[in-house]
Amino acid sequence: MSRSSGSRAGARLVHPLSVVRDEQGWTLQDVVDVAAGSTKRSADRRKAWKWENWGVEPDAESQAALAAALGVRLEEVHRLGWPGWLPDGGPVRTGFPWTTAGTLDALDDTLEHAMPDRRGFMKLGGQALTLLAGEWLSQTPHALAAAVAGGPVDEQLAEALEGGLPRLRRLEAALGGPRARQLLDTELATVTDLLKKASYSEEVGRRLLRLTAELARLAGFASFDAGLHAAAQRYWTTGLRAAHSADDRALGANILKSLSLQCYDHGLVAAALDLATAAVEGAGDVTPRTRAMLLLRQARAEAACGNRAACEHLLSEAETQMARSAVADDDPAWTGYFDAAEFHAQTATCYADLHRPRLAGAHFSTALDLMPPAKGRDLATYTIQSARTHIALGGADQAVHLLETAVQLATSAPSHRNTARALAARAELPMTKKDPKVQRLDQLLATLSA
Repeated sequence: MSRSSGSRAGARLVHPLSVVRDEQGWTLQDVVDVAAGSTKRSADRRKAWKWENWGVEPDAESQAALAAALGVRLEEVHRLGWPGWLPDGGPVRTGFPWTTAGTLDALDDTLEHAMPDRRGFMKLGGQALTLLAGEWLSQTPHALAAAVAGGPVDEQLAEALEGGLPRLRRLEAALGGPRARQLLDTELATVTDLLKKASYSEEVGRRLLRLTAELARLAGFASFDAGLHAAAQRYWTTGLRAAHSADDRALGANILKSLSLQCYDHGLVAAALDLATAAVEGAGDVTPRTRAMLLLRQARAEAACGNRAACEHLLSEAETQMARSAVADDDPAWTGYFDAAEFHAQTATCYADLHRPRLAGAHFSTALDLMPPAKGRDLATYTIQSARTHIALGGADQAVHLLETAVQLATSAPSHRNTARALAARAELPMTKKDPKVQRLDQLLATLSA
């Protein structure tokens, strides 16, 4: 059996079979040779390519042969189905106790597995995430005992550690997830080590746990932005637990909001709505800006589910909350990105999902006018979304211009999600490949996909 010639470590693995091939050193031909077993059936490599890229399911005999080669019992093949039974690495564990000790165990597990995790698919399905949100809503935080072993962490050191968060948020937004996740993982490991080995008061311990939760949220979003969805789930589910141990309901709600967005992107709209609803219900007494931010995530999930009346009610409520917000409010620092531009952009996305492109286009235009140049990744995101509304309204030429602008923005802040959005918008253009404008656009898009 041939071995793959060189590491695929730089590649984004988009299917469990691609992970198995990478770990086994198998080529596509190897896969079909194994699946053919001792039979005389065709061993054409294109069959394995379709399994991995087209969502085609191998027949039962092929799966049995692959399972035997990989040491997987047939009962697991039948119980989990294709491709769930493939041994594509460890699961995203969510069964830790809702205690400080459970949080520390979850952090150890995440720090061990998240960075090497190159999977471009979600490991936890919608039902598992909905159950997790239900546990978060129902569990009462345990009292946090002071830690008395190891070197001391006082309030000044905790403040210094917290002081690095604004810089990390700016770097993640400016550089994009693929470039920032290593830095965030390292910061998370540093604070986790202090939680486990240092001595501190109960109040400092809560501050360290809040910091841990926010670092996990940022690392999760960086992984999500890089298209590494299993890693994102590892960070976010652990961050949710850390926020719970810190008794910070709003921060936990914000992490649930991120998990909701991931489900939304993967078409798991019912789970996206469950998570967004739990975030709103469990956030506690929050500022109007924070409430508006959470309500808009819920509105987006309602729109994705086709619930127009519910979405518009939530949009109205979010607008009321946003109007009540003031500079003097004690908003959490992680709401800093949620300004008037982001409010209009999120509203526009709701209307786009409700198939109301004129309203969506008007809000996207306002958002782009208000958005500062420093938010390059967000500018790219909403420029692409605006292009899609122009396509829906018959403005293909303007859409091409917007997509060209978006590619230039995306080059400085790489984002797998923006690349996927741009390619999806290109596929919607009602123009032939021979059109000079399209040819120029395709050349630009190729630089993002390279």
